[in-house]
Amino acid sequence: MTVFGSALAARLTIGFVLAYLFGLAFQYFAVAPMRGLSFKDGLVAAAKADTLSLIAYEVGMFAVMAAINLYLLPGLRPTGLSYWVAMQAAMLSGFVTTYPVNWALIRAGVKEAM
Repeated sequence: MTVFGSALAARLTIGFVLAYLFGLAFQYFAVAPMRGLSFKDGLVAAAKADTLSLIAYEVGMFAVMAAINLYLLPGLRPTGLSYWVAMQAAMLSGFVTTYPVNWALIRAGVKEAM
């Protein structure tokens, strides 16, 4: 499978969609019962709390994974140790890019402080 002729872009797209769906589900089950919201209102609140945060995280993570895959270690596969080491660096980058977004969402009252 490819997106714009790229297998990497296809993997990143699938990863983003799955992460968004799982993120919405987890956020919904945390927010809706806590606030006593209906299904629709809970889903809207979950989307507000998770959309920008997840996009910021994925931008940081995917940028590092793409750069490593394209320039440092072409052909990374999840079966290799180098992939998982690269993933750790990518996850750290995702944390760095999502931190200010989460801070702003909490400050605006969109997200709950943990």
